[in-house]
Amino acid sequence: MLKGGCLCGGIRYEINGPVGGALYCHCSMCRKFHGTAFRARLAVPKSSFRLVQGEALLTCYRSSADTIKRFCKVCGSAMFNSWDPEPDHYGLAMGSLDDDPGVRPACHIFVGSKAPWYDIADSLPQHSYSPPD
Repeated sequence: MLKGGCLCGGIRYEINGPVGGALYCHCSMCRKFHGTAFRARLAVPKSSFRLVQGEALLTCYRSSADTIKRFCKVCGSAMFNSWDPEPDHYGLAMGSLDDDPGVRPACHIFVGSKAPWYDIADSLPQHSYSPPD
């Protein structure tokens, strides 16, 4: 079981089951939402994810036609996203985890819009947009 939550501790969650892949997203929306050069994202099946406290503290923002970003309305911590095209999964902000998920990001996506002041220094595959299927 994995556990995590927001900075103020008001929101807590558990993941009980397998998780999917992880990646680094450099799109301008993720950069602005997370306030950093990129976002580390972990795919989590909704069936494995459970909020254990703070549901009333969770607020959301529809950042595009098919994406909803959820975050704590007290401390502003990014928690997870959902996408209309993938209704069975969340994209979890890996920085909200307390535990090691056992997977590492496998690639960088949207590097075509990465922060100009950040240089990617690892050898992971880089995709100008989203990764190929």
